[in-house]
Amino acid sequence: MKEPKKDVKIEFRKPIYPISEELMAYLEKYNRTTVSPLLYDDLLRFCDYTSVEDKEGNDTLWLSVYYTEWEHSEIENSLNRIYTLLHSDGDKESLPYLKVDSIEFCTFGNSKPFRVRVRNVLNDNYTNFYVKKADASRIYGLELEDMLSPHRVNYMVYQDTLIEEHILGIPGDIFIKKHLPKCSDLEKSQIAKEFVKFNERCMVGLLGDMRSYNYVVVVTHDYDQIVYRIRAIDFDQQCYEGNLKIYLPQYFKENNEMVRLVDEKLKPNSVEQYRKEVRSLIARRIMNSYKRYQDLIKIMKEDEIAPLANVVQLRTHLQKLTYSFHFKHCKNMGEIVDTGIEFVVKNYRKPI
Repeated sequence: MKEPKKDVKIEFRKPIYPISEELMAYLEKYNRTTVSPLLYDDLLRFCDYTSVEDKEGNDTLWLSVYYTEWEHSEIENSLNRIYTLLHSDGDKESLPYLKVDSIEFCTFGNSKPFRVRVRNVLNDNYTNFYVKKADASRIYGLELEDMLSPHRVNYMVYQDTLIEEHILGIPGDIFIKKHLPKCSDLEKSQIAKEFVKFNERCMVGLLGDMRSYNYVVVVTHDYDQIVYRIRAIDFDQQCYEGNLKIYLPQYFKENNEMVRLVDEKLKPNSVEQYRKEVRSLIARRIMNSYKRYQDLIKIMKEDEIAPLANVVQLRTHLQKLTYSFHFKHCKNMGEIVDTGIEFVVKNYRKPI
């Protein structure tokens, strides 16, 4: 895994693709829908805002938004009910103890999300969740992440509104800058291994734009060691770009430090071993949820979530990489994803 000489660029902003009737039916079948008291557009009615800064006084690109007094009460009640739908299946008993501490809006990125912090006044514990404009390709990304990765994803959809649970972890850019230099050699080797696995999962699932600020490092204390895991938190660039390198985190300059770590700590045969481990686990996960995967990919193959030029470019890159002629006949991103995953299942199912 070599550090790129040139950074990969995403030239155009990805459009938001509407949710089809078939995809909505899939979401209902697998309990991903809800009846929300609030839509994304309702939160856009804020009347004022202030910039949110981090502890060091740097602009975070988030805005803390405010509403008129009569709207604030209604919005807070609705957000508290959304919190119960997301975390306790709509249990109303906890509503009197919930308070919305802040509502923040981000203009950076495709989804322009609202980040809501809800606090339990009994113990001062708080939880964040996000309200976004629903995007079909993003939902495909969330579903594929839930199926292909070792991580579960909790989200709900109502009409054109997407509600996502906050994914805990240290943002990758902050981890690389502040925490990685303090890690021991053994811990750095483990982080290098995890980055190789993360890199491979992104490519197989065609999840793009995994710059360091679009994933988190999850730190878990085991009884005699610290365990590190890397997981994606942004699914805006799912199955859209035609450049294969965009689906490989190693090609973004923000991840150069991680790439150097891989080159320093892992031998080429170890890198290949970890890539094979990831593919074997993906094959196993697909076989364990094959019906659900088939339901999703059938809809994905009929959905338009990328321009034809991007499809042609990506299938050409994948055909050269895998020497598989099956990519040549792919007409859309859904067919490319299915061809790639079937390739993995076919080649890695026997060792399982």
